[in-house]
Amino acid sequence: MAAARKAKSSKLFVLDTNVLMHDPTSLFRFEEHDICLPMVTLEELDGHKKGMSEVARNARQASRFLDDIVSGKEAQIVDGVSLAGPSKGMATGSLFLQTQATKIELPADLPVGKADNQILTVVMQLAQQHPKREVVLVSKDINMRIKARALGLAAEDYFNDQVLEDTDLLYTGVREIEQDFWEKNGKDMKSWQEGGRALYQLKGPDCSSLLLNQMIWQDGSDKPFLAMVKAVEGKTAVLESIKDYSHPKNAIWGITARNREQNFAINLLMNPDIDFVTLLGQAGTGKTLLTLASALMMTLEEKRYTEIIMTRVTVPVGEDIGFLPGTEEEKMMPWMGALEDNLDVLNQTDGESGEWGRAATRDLIRSRIKVKSLNFMRGRTFLNKFLIIDEAQNLTPKQMKTLITRAGPGTKVVCLGNIAQIDTPYLTEGSSGLTYVVDRFKGWSHSGHITLQRGERSRLADHAAEVL
Repeated sequence: MAAARKAKSSKLFVLDTNVLMHDPTSLFRFEEHDICLPMVTLEELDGHKKGMSEVARNARQASRFLDDIVSGKEAQIVDGVSLAGPSKGMATGSLFLQTQATKIELPADLPVGKADNQILTVVMQLAQQHPKREVVLVSKDINMRIKARALGLAAEDYFNDQVLEDTDLLYTGVREIEQDFWEKNGKDMKSWQEGGRALYQLKGPDCSSLLLNQMIWQDGSDKPFLAMVKAVEGKTAVLESIKDYSHPKNAIWGITARNREQNFAINLLMNPDIDFVTLLGQAGTGKTLLTLASALMMTLEEKRYTEIIMTRVTVPVGEDIGFLPGTEEEKMMPWMGALEDNLDVLNQTDGESGEWGRAATRDLIRSRIKVKSLNFMRGRTFLNKFLIIDEAQNLTPKQMKTLITRAGPGTKVVCLGNIAQIDTPYLTEGSSGLTYVVDRFKGWSHSGHITLQRGERSRLADHAAEVL
């Protein structure tokens, strides 16, 4: 590492294997800084490359990137291989492979044979070799970072996959406007009727901050003002009044909105011009129930979609119970308890048809709902389907892209989840695929998002969510 021995303002990052298996493109995400890969990292990549899991695919992709970087440049490995290239983004640093045996001894409590500890010895040796340079371990493993800091080494998480550093800043899809908003932007307001809806054209400095399909509300003395941003152009915006789904006459499959956010959510779900909807919220806010009710209404009553497809990530909350027998749908049914529970609620809304009528309705509903596994989504194209992705917070951005790009003409995709309940290793609230799509799709004319705030399951569930 002759080039690395020079004192530089750039840092030297030592990557843990889990960083490469989480994001293979991490090799090109460190801009002008250099990267070092211990040989044990390559060994671990080799051990995880087999299989069809996301981790195995990422391990194989990371190996391909490394092969592409060092191919034909074997003589430069000691001094560093440049990461710069037309397809490598902003990376201008170099890649080093630790090929020499380390002479550092770790404390006796840390066994030498463990891969994590071998990586720590590499970090310690590099820190001693380059005292004027900042050597940093990058790892997704919390315990690994703790051990490194206990040994006096710099360590940090891999942050480049974070969509937002603070999820409190995540787009909610809803905005409350005060009276001064109207005073600044509503002086020359124009209003008209179109398709049974009232439209308002505003012009002012605050209009440019509005986003397409964002929900607007203001509490009034007699009735709150509820509207959706229909168009934004410069300092001009058009607001459209929304349908009141809290009124029994507008019930969707017997379901009415119980709060403002639910009303907003149903408006997005029932809007045929919106192809992609994301709903965030804690347990009991009605995400699945509202989505299923809207899906049934648009599939069975309005005939807009041919069938409803529901899928989710199969990550257990407790211990894994092993392999499940049966067909693809039968294997997925234990994961779809939420589907069955909500179908029971929707089936009970038809109180006049009697027991036989409800049984027939239930059979009709089940014939139109297909439960699919994520494992078999690659290469598929869904035409005129209502696709529901449940527990979407457990998806990586790459998996989310794979699913959403399955949508063909006439298909609507709805993602449901709670980013406070992530069960996938190494995923955080900031790097979840659900956070990723909420941030990337905001402001698109054919997408909408609502963060549901209030739980409506029961007083027990609401109290438990607050105090536990």
